[in-house]
Amino acid sequence: MNRILLVYNPHSSKYCRVKHDILDHPELFDGQNVAHHTIKKAPFETNVTATKSALKDGDLVLAIGGDATAAVCANAILASGKDVTLAVLPYGNFNDLARTLGTMKLADISFDNISKLYPLQIFVDGKFWRYATCYVTIGMTAEAVELFDDPKFRTYMQKGGKSSWRSYLKLAEWYFKHRHKKTFIPEFTLNGHQTKQGISDYCALNGRSMCRVMKGGNDYEKPKVFRSENCRLISFPRLVSLMTKSILYRTPGTPTTRDLLEFANPATVELQAEGEYQVFKDIKTIEVKKGSSPLKVIQHSKRSKKGKSHAK
Repeated sequence: MNRILLVYNPHSSKYCRVKHDILDHPELFDGQNVAHHTIKKAPFETNVTATKSALKDGDLVLAIGGDATAAVCANAILASGKDVTLAVLPYGNFNDLARTLGTMKLADISFDNISKLYPLQIFVDGKFWRYATCYVTIGMTAEAVELFDDPKFRTYMQKGGKSSWRSYLKLAEWYFKHRHKKTFIPEFTLNGHQTKQGISDYCALNGRSMCRVMKGGNDYEKPKVFRSENCRLISFPRLVSLMTKSILYRTPGTPTTRDLLEFANPATVELQAEGEYQVFKDIKTIEVKKGSSPLKVIQHSKRSKKGKSHAK
């Protein structure tokens, strides 16, 4: 390891905690070579390009923030082709990548405990869009993510410490207001098979959790396999059933190695991966599969097969 590159978003709702816990304490890194890189108020791809340019071979990138910050770092590392390792600390609303890796505090990070994470790779009309380490959704759940960009909502999120529960309350309010307003996914086939009518969401789950409370598995450790599911979440009873299974047992899903969604007509579709979304117009296909190259990540020793001890 040549240096530690700290990546964080000074505009995030939890930046004060990042500064108080980490940035104001350089002694935490015992005099190691430390550099800083900040996430800007800019499109996702712009931040990926800027972060990619900041990387050097041998870096340990420490993403200090939520899943959006971690997603920028993961995409930048994979796009760079450089020998870079990713570690994550949770300072966001749901922190699904940190929960997947088990690195919930700085003491959980061992610089010697490196594993491989096989991310999802998403293509739109055959063109690469983005890597997703934990999950990707299409439809109503993707559209709901727009709520998090509302300035009033971000101000609301900064109040108190239970930001995830504040998120759930606002999402519930959005759901009951919008669930019957339109068709969230136009008619499509999945891997050549016609889907049922009334489908509102497609979800591919790769990590140990989605939105913190929905349980996943260890598909991120597998080179090819992940799980996906089509859902009719505009039906409140079905939503309750899905959430109950997801929280108590595991989010329902069918193992797959590749999903190809083909729309009957050119479609307008909302697509999101780990809280970062984009609207696509007049598209014909979306493809989800595992990426060809793994991401080097640091896991907590309890999640590692080798079970190494902590080290600073």
